[in-house]
Amino acid sequence: MRYALMLEPQQGMTYADQLAAARRAESNGFEAFFRSDHFASFPGEAGQPTTDAWSVLAGLARETKRIKLGALVSPVTFRHPGVFAKIVTTVDEMSGGRVEVGVGAGWNDEEHRQLGLAFPHIDQRADLLEDELATLHGLWGEPDGWSFAGITGIRIDGALFRPRPVDAPGRPTTPAGGKRPRIIIGSGGTPRSYRLAARYADEYNLSSASPDRVAEVGEKLDEACRAIERDPATLARSAMAGVLVGRTEREVTSRERALMAAFGADAESGSGWLDERRSRWVYGTPDEARAQLERFAAAGIERIMLQDFLPWDLGHIDVMGKELVGRV
Repeated sequence: MRYALMLEPQQGMTYADQLAAARRAESNGFEAFFRSDHFASFPGEAGQPTTDAWSVLAGLARETKRIKLGALVSPVTFRHPGVFAKIVTTVDEMSGGRVEVGVGAGWNDEEHRQLGLAFPHIDQRADLLEDELATLHGLWGEPDGWSFAGITGIRIDGALFRPRPVDAPGRPTTPAGGKRPRIIIGSGGTPRSYRLAARYADEYNLSSASPDRVAEVGEKLDEACRAIERDPATLARSAMAGVLVGRTEREVTSRERALMAAFGADAESGSGWLDERRSRWVYGTPDEARAQLERFAAAGIERIMLQDFLPWDLGHIDVMGKELVGRV
């Protein structure tokens, strides 16, 4: 199992807060640091400060050394695919080739309305996502002069894209002979997402799912890969799972209280609200948390994105680093 720390900075985190968490994750041996890409604040109190994901990642690229960086996931509705390709390669250069790219169709209509962003029907957003994926592959990896006509009206003529992504070891090789960032498709599990992942992605990330659901989705991904004669083993599988761990039961209880305060009115049901999360999160004392990680691993998960809703609690990251990272 490989480990990434996943934060939701729309909870009100400043850049300095995010840098502190990223550095703590790096010092605790996490492979990667991901953050959400949202403009509206949640869970908990609305109207908290939010930051732009890729502006923050650019800063982290210069102020961390080893850890990989990315967003889970950047909605296609936020940035034009060609502009997004340029933003990513800029941050990639700043990081020395440590960027990974998570993309999705988006889901939060409220944050689109608040910023005047179009939020079309999911079928249209999925079309946009397909065009974005084709655009990223083409601009980053096809020979100079590449042209493309998308299904949503996107048109590229005679591309001359510079700089190309960093030619870092271990990255996917492109048709033009260079390298590109790994592409992650994030989804709750839909037939079209399986088909898009089979065609375009290096990794499929399933969010908020139990190990049983993970196994079911894995079978669907295998089918989608075989349908286009792709080896299913070449599509990595990851899961984004909430995390709450403590060295002792007392520490777990303390963090439960903090978690319910962070979620505010959403957590008013108390123990029932917590019980629902225990069944699918990486939750509890170290032994309990590792047992859940073993269930994810048995279901085919190769990388776990530990979604931390207590991001100011740097000691929580320390517990994850000591008790979970590298232990399953």
